[in-house]
Amino acid sequence: MPAIYEYPWQVTADEIDGLGHVGNVEYLRWLQAAAIAHSAAQGWPTEKYFELGAGWVVRSHQIEYLMPAHRDDAIVVRTWVANLRGIRSLRRYEVWRPADQTLLAKANTEWVFISFTSRQPRRVPEEIQAAFEIVADGDAT
Repeated sequence: MPAIYEYPWQVTADEIDGLGHVGNVEYLRWLQAAAIAHSAAQGWPTEKYFELGAGWVVRSHQIEYLMPAHRDDAIVVRTWVANLRGIRSLRRYEVWRPADQTLLAKANTEWVFISFTSRQPRRVPEEIQAAFEIVADGDAT
């Protein structure tokens, strides 16, 4: 299973804003889709979290936009788990345009593990912790 997951995407016309490039909210959608796909690849698809009665919610996002993406660009969102402790996990992302090897954005999301019924944080179960390899800062390149 990949410690660093690569989520490919083709930019659509619907993702272009009034300035002629991809709108900011679309990057956020890509990050979330990449995180969900990575979790599924590690054996934890959405359905499995519902069976468990617990899963991840976002506490915070941080995105640094470096270069614009445009219609029909093929992009790749690289994502990995940077830490996983107690009730929290930090996931990092890089959004690349492989055609010219351009880094478009860097991002972090802090996720919190909660019970779906109580909506209260709960410790991440061992089986979930074991499914994800932690990639230390500096080891993602």
